[in-house]
Amino acid sequence: MTYRVIQWATGNVGRCAVEGILGHPELELVGAWVHSPEKDGRDVGEICGLGPLGIPASRDIDGLLAQEADCVLYSPIMGKPSDVIQFLEAGLNVVTPLGWFYPFRSADTAEIEAACRKTGVSLHGTGIHPGGITERFPLMVSALCTNIRHVRAEEFSDIRNYQAEAVVRNVMLFGQPPEVAVKSPMLAMLGAGFAQSIDMVAAALGWQLDAEKRTFHEMAVATAPLDTPVGRIDSGTVAAQRFTWQGTVDGEAVMTVRVNWLMGEEHLDPAWRLDGERFEVALDADPPVSLTFHGLHPPEVGQDLDRNAGILATAMHCVNAIPYVCRAEAGIVSYLDLPLVAGRAAPRASGGAS
Repeated sequence: MTYRVIQWATGNVGRCAVEGILGHPELELVGAWVHSPEKDGRDVGEICGLGPLGIPASRDIDGLLAQEADCVLYSPIMGKPSDVIQFLEAGLNVVTPLGWFYPFRSADTAEIEAACRKTGVSLHGTGIHPGGITERFPLMVSALCTNIRHVRAEEFSDIRNYQAEAVVRNVMLFGQPPEVAVKSPMLAMLGAGFAQSIDMVAAALGWQLDAEKRTFHEMAVATAPLDTPVGRIDSGTVAAQRFTWQGTVDGEAVMTVRVNWLMGEEHLDPAWRLDGERFEVALDADPPVSLTFHGLHPPEVGQDLDRNAGILATAMHCVNAIPYVCRAEAGIVSYLDLPLVAGRAAPRASGGAS
């Protein structure tokens, strides 16, 4: 069966998603929503650098939703619950990297579930971190263990590879004095997703978590001016940040999620190091197991910033989930509800060996 897909937004993740949808044997791209008037009416393939596809991009929401599609891959810069509910009420499954990983404490859960049940469709949140590293892979390897005491999921990234100067400087607050950066919204913004990841792992492993998550925000400042792809970082301003979220039982941490974001490794106080960009998953259990993920960051600073491996992986985790979500029972579906989601083999060249 072929599932008809609308791609919602054609930013970095959206462009990779279009490429993935076109290459997936069970999916057909039937439309794309775009934010800017300059893209309205242009061929989606042209926007995504793939050549003409004969599919015009559109800002006409009603027109897009009127198509006989099966799923929306929803990846604008910021997600809106009202958008998701509109898609679900129109009878479209939704896959997104923008949240809803395990949202059963969220205020909008009842309305979303009602929309799903009304039209018989599903909502699935997925991605990398949160959305994979933080819950899928710890749960996968937990099957090898007993007496699980602590789970850690951690990111180590060179933030010079993040191609969004306004976000890095004005939202993440790199290049700001520490007394300004301490007010960073990232603990809350990312914490909404990571808290769901922690809740999902706890539900699967059997922990009864304390009501509140524990959070930490650490910073390192530049000891000399740094020239970066997102502008100059002055001496004495924030050049590295570490955010931590913990789920606890009776005050003792049982799961730790952390991001380490550095503007390189030179001229920092404290002298933090990346020791290579990566993601790590580790279980303190019997036996203790750990995973290290490479290949999800650009091989060099400044390379492939608009189609780097992390962006592609985020998009493909969504794309590959679509057939499974379309076949799922109605409602919000997490990794705990779906079978193993797998990618698809590359097409074989015609005339190749059998």
